[in-house]
Parts: sequence; C-alpha cells; structure tokens
Amino acid sequence: MMTSPRSLRMVIVLSCSAVLAQDATPPQKPIPNVAAVTTIYSHNSHADLILGRFFEGNNLDGREPRPKMKLVSLFVDQFHDAPPHLKDKSRELAAKHGFRLSPSISDALTLGTDKLAVDGILLLAEHGEYPVSDTGQTVYPKRRVFGEIIKVCEASGRTVPLFFDKHLADNWADAKAHFDTAKRLRMPLMAGSSIPVTWRNPAVDVPRGAKLKQIVATSYHTLDAYGFHALEMVQCLAEQRAGGETGIAAVQCLTDAEVWKAESRGIYDRKLLDLALTHLKWTKIPAGQRVEDLAPNPVLWVIDYRDGLRANIFTLNGAVGDWCVAWNYADNDRSDSTHFEMQQFLPFAHFTPQLEGIERMLQTNQPTWPAERTLLTSGLLDELLLSKKNGSSRRNTPHLAITYQTDWRWRQLPPIPPERKSEVR
Repeated sequence: MMTSPRSLRMVIVLSCSAVLAQDATPPQKPIPNVAAVTTIYSHNSHADLILGRFFEGNNLDGREPRPKMKLVSLFVDQFHDAPPHLKDKSRELAAKHGFRLSPSISDALTLGTDKLAVDGILLLAEHGEYPVSDTGQTVYPKRRVFGEIIKVCEASGRTVPLFFDKHLADNWADAKAHFDTAKRLRMPLMAGSSIPVTWRNPAVDVPRGAKLKQIVATSYHTLDAYGFHALEMVQCLAEQRAGGETGIAAVQCLTDAEVWKAESRGIYDRKLLDLALTHLKWTKIPAGQRVEDLAPNPVLWVIDYRDGLRANIFTLNGAVGDWCVAWNYADNDRSDSTHFEMQQFLPFAHFTPQLEGIERMLQTNQPTWPAERTLLTSGLLDELLLSKKNGSSRRNTPHLAITYQTDWRWRQLPPIPPERKSEVR
C-alpha cells in the first residue's frame, strides 16, 4: 500500500514532534530562596561552612558546583569584632554578595513585608558566647529563635521547610516542643549532625533489617558538642535494624575507673571496642600501650534500647581523636566496623552532603532523613548528661520510647578533596 504525499508529511511532522517532546528538558522547580538565622558568623563556624558554600561553591574555592539554593537574608544574633576566632564576617559578605542582613528574625523571614517571603529556613545555632547549663550543655537560643520563626509562620498562614543544625535543643522539653510544633503545623522538619552522611572507611553499613546485639563507638572532645555527633553516628546505624527504631529504655553515664570496671560486669564487649580502635586515623595507640593508660578521664555512655540492643559510646580524650564504631549481630557471630571520617581541613567537605540533603527537602517538601532521629539523640544527650551530673545514676527513659522507620540510606561520597594548604578565602 502506497502512502500519499499528504500522509507522508503528517507522519514526518508527528515523528518530529515526538522527538522534540521526548528531548525537551522538563520544567525545573525555581531555585529556592533561603533565610538563615545564626548565632554568629565567624571564620570556619558552622554558619561559614554551610552558608559559605552558597557563595563560594561546595569546595569553597569560588567554583562550581554549588548548592541550588539562594541565600536572600540572614539574621545574626551576636556580632563580635574580637577575638579573631569570633570576628564577624556577615557584614562584609552581605555587602559583597547582596543578601539582606536583617535586624530581626521576622525581617529575615518576611524580607521586610508582613508575610513569610522565603522558601526555606536554616537555623544554625552552634557557636557564640552563651551560658552553660548545669549539665554542661551550651544553652543556644534555639527556643527563642524557633518561637520567632513559628510566630511569622502562623501570622502568614503557611510554613516552609526548616533545618535545625545539630540538636533540636539543649533539653528534652524544648526539643520535644519544637518537634511537636512542627508536626502540628505540618512544617517539613530536618535536623542533626553531618556525621551520618560523611565518609566511612571501610564503606560498610548495617544491612537493612539486620538483628543487632551491641554497638560500641569512640568519641572525643566535649560531651555536649562532640558527644552529640557520636550519638547521631550510632543512631544512623541503629535505625537500620530489624523493625526500625523502637526507642530507649534506660541510659547511664560512667566515668573514670568505673568505665574500665564495667567490662567485668558485662556492660560492654571489649572485643568490639578493640575492633573499633583498629580504625583510628588521627590518633594511634602506641605499640605496647593500652587505651586505658592514655585516657586519664574516660567517659562511657551506656544506652539500652527497648528491643534489647545496647550501645556503648566511649569518650577517650588523650587517646582517641576519631569517631569509630563496631557492631555485632544477634543471629550470628559476625561483626562489622568502620571509621566515620570528616575532612579535618578546608573545605570541610562533609558539609556538602548535608547541604544536598537540605536542598532535596526544599525541592520536595519532604525531609531527606527523619527528624525523629535527632529528637531521639537530643533527648539522649540530655539524659546522659543528667546521669553524669547525678553520680552516674541509671535513668529510665519512658519518654524516649520514640519509634520510627526510615527509607534513608547512607551512600559513600566521592574521594575526599585534596587538602587546602592555604586558608585564603
């Protein structure tokens, strides 16, 4: 059967249209406008290492790639001109890059109008001169800042995604109130440390649905700031186990000689601790010496989950300067272990996957990883420090019976970028 010229022309036109439709670039969601609220903006502060990527790219070298988000406004709670490590950078950066340096949180969120005028909010409260609680936590103004954010959202009749850097609050009551308020308002909420998304060496994870027996981890530096990182490291592993997260039954904080005596009482598996210590990178246990001899004031956090899993986190200042972890399985004799590795120099590239997670939340209006994880770790930190304050008392934690399941899975990052020999920025 022959095709008429007219029919042939129709076939050609339809075929070309199909090709054009298939090759056409799908419409992209506009780049979200972001407001940030921070305690201070000094060199290498969390504000600098997170927001600096908006201007200077993910490698902080002025080149692509960079976050597909635009910082349009910033509120800074404290301005310091000295000492050098607190010296403010925000005023210079606002003049250079043209974002709004707001006199109030409300102004940052509304851009000087009477309604919420941004697509997302970053709350970065990690540095600055603030009081310390009786348990040793720095009391950053998260309750005040969150209250101001919610006031604007409620007056505007809408919410936008919110990211809390690190914990939700320095105490359980505030952390739970922040979580519950966001849930009531259907505000997409995400929080936490950059440690769960950083490199692992070796690149191992808890298989989804595995039955775990015990997790043993090492930490260092301060119990509030760095101890929180260690809690997030443990929790991003624990939540992958069979049945998902079941919550915490009880916690205890042991110190000094009681840490090492706890082994004989079966509190922790020494083989798992030794396995974790094989992954030390920044510090090493010299041949012929024991970790006990090098850590004069050890601290052990004992965390008992409701399903029988136990986690032990050792803070071993003087001996350990790494986050390492080992775990064993409940249904066989197998163990796994790894080192959660940060880039300890510019451009501190472990902040990049955290920003990518924030960007994804702003694009989808869905948290990239569960806020319940950080609700749990915020409550754990509070309870463990209360145990330490109260003479290493064992504390039952029915309020931490937080259950959740997550589709989030860790993925290994590209190789760590080369060390920046110069800090010229």
